[in-house]
Amino acid sequence: MSETFHIVPESTHNALVEAAYQHRGYTVDEAAAASRFSAHASRHGIRTHNALKALHLDHLFGSAAGGCKPGVQIEKKESRFAASQVWNANRKLGQATAYEAMDECIALADKYGIGQISVDNAFHYLWGGGYVMEAASRGYIAYTNCTAALAEVVPFMGKFPTLGTNPHSWGFPTTDAVGFPIVVDWATSVIAMGRVQQFLREGQPLPAGAAVDKDGNPTTDAKAVSALTTFGAHKGYGLSLINELVGAYIGGSLPTLRSRWDQHPEEKHTPAFYFQVIHPDAISGGDFALGRDQSKNVKAVIDDILGHGNENCLLPGQLEAKAAARSEAAGGLLFSPAEIEAFNEVAVECGSTPWNLSDFPVAN
Repeated sequence: MSETFHIVPESTHNALVEAAYQHRGYTVDEAAAASRFSAHASRHGIRTHNALKALHLDHLFGSAAGGCKPGVQIEKKESRFAASQVWNANRKLGQATAYEAMDECIALADKYGIGQISVDNAFHYLWGGGYVMEAASRGYIAYTNCTAALAEVVPFMGKFPTLGTNPHSWGFPTTDAVGFPIVVDWATSVIAMGRVQQFLREGQPLPAGAAVDKDGNPTTDAKAVSALTTFGAHKGYGLSLINELVGAYIGGSLPTLRSRWDQHPEEKHTPAFYFQVIHPDAISGGDFALGRDQSKNVKAVIDDILGHGNENCLLPGQLEAKAAARSEAAGGLLFSPAEIEAFNEVAVECGSTPWNLSDFPVAN
């Protein structure tokens, strides 16, 4: 990928993203949630799920296709379980829904030690790691998974894509221990489809074994990709299947019909979300060796894992923390020339002034 990045002020980025969403009919609050999330992803180097990906998804499956409805209200259903909530998102913008759900899970965890929310009739929330990272930075253990917007992954030993990329995301409040939240976040495919779009945009080949063409043959040509493969063979398949099953228990329907609004109108076509937040005090046994408290015990465990010659190993979330530090040092968000060109296409669409590449200095 290109190593040349230009520094775009976050305010400039957010203004364009909000204008684009409002141009498509979203409310001021929804557009603000979208720009907040996109800036957070870009700040942490998540180029596969930045504003360009979000707006591309909205064009393909969202407001332009009926899969997302601007301005709708979430229906929060009655539950007999105090620490659990069930929501009908009514196809509300995924980023706005996810932020609200994570905040509510935190409130439940503060009261009950744990909180969970399931969301039916959702629209894709992009990078799950962003939500658990924010919760972890506030001191909580957080988890989310979702069924992806489209079935584009072939199950292990299969031929036809019947699974989503179906990410899992965990965040742990380890800032005191290592300087940043540990975030374990992955799609269950070898790569996300957003990465394919990134490789295509940058004119680069895919890694071997990540995708297949229309005939089911392996390909590294981003232009020829028809479907993705699961990572770790049967292991990634099993993890992807978890999301489909959780989604099915929530109310999600056939994965091959998700976002395919022109097929079987009597069926459901929406993804499902699951959120969980745990207060660390709620799982503490209090019996830590050598008089350590919980925080010091977590640090001791991490130090042991990274000791014994493993000092150069990376922790999940470390690269994102490094990217965030680089963004902070640069004083803005970092985008390649190809990304800035793509943002200018967004500007033309919504009637905003296109960016001038020469206005944005190159990052060191």
